[in-house]
Amino acid sequence: MLANWRAAQSWTNDSTMATRTISQKLRTLVDYLDGLTERATIDGLDAQLRAANVSIDDVAAFVRFNDHRYLRNLVCEGPWYHLLVLCWKSGQRSPIHNHAGSTCGFKVLKGEVTETRFDMTPAKIVHPVSTHPLPAGELAVTQDADIHQMSNLQAPSLDVVTLHIYSPPLFRMDTYSLTDSKVSDFRPMVLESAGSGI
Repeated sequence: MLANWRAAQSWTNDSTMATRTISQKLRTLVDYLDGLTERATIDGLDAQLRAANVSIDDVAAFVRFNDHRYLRNLVCEGPWYHLLVLCWKSGQRSPIHNHAGSTCGFKVLKGEVTETRFDMTPAKIVHPVSTHPLPAGELAVTQDADIHQMSNLQAPSLDVVTLHIYSPPLFRMDTYSLTDSKVSDFRPMVLESAGSGI
């Protein structure tokens, strides 16, 4: 039942690929995702993330960090999803962004990530409305115009690892500034080992 499944690929210095296997917990989640024939619902994605009970051990093969920015490590993909492991060193954060046309579910697998949610003011500038830490085991699901930012605000030696599902794959999003009303069109690269975007 993994007809649309493609294992994530790790590029070595000589540009060869290494295919990785996935744990049974991840396979159960991928089976659900491969069965999608349309965008996942918030409730459906929330239920599946909770039921899969994925831990840091289940994604160990996909955990890679970068000193300059957080990394987006592809676990697998299908026509209606991307499953990624995001790795955050202390001080790294996403841009302020939405999930234009995509449902996003994430689970914190290691460390504590800080999520800041934003609303739009009448001046068309975003402002923060809530900030809350999410420790390992916590999860959240959002979609479309919900605006947020993810950050690792822990001490320098403490890393964060999160599991993210985007349904359908997140090929573009809007990013925002705290200082002006400009909304930028951002197209995150999914397979980049240097990890850009969300």
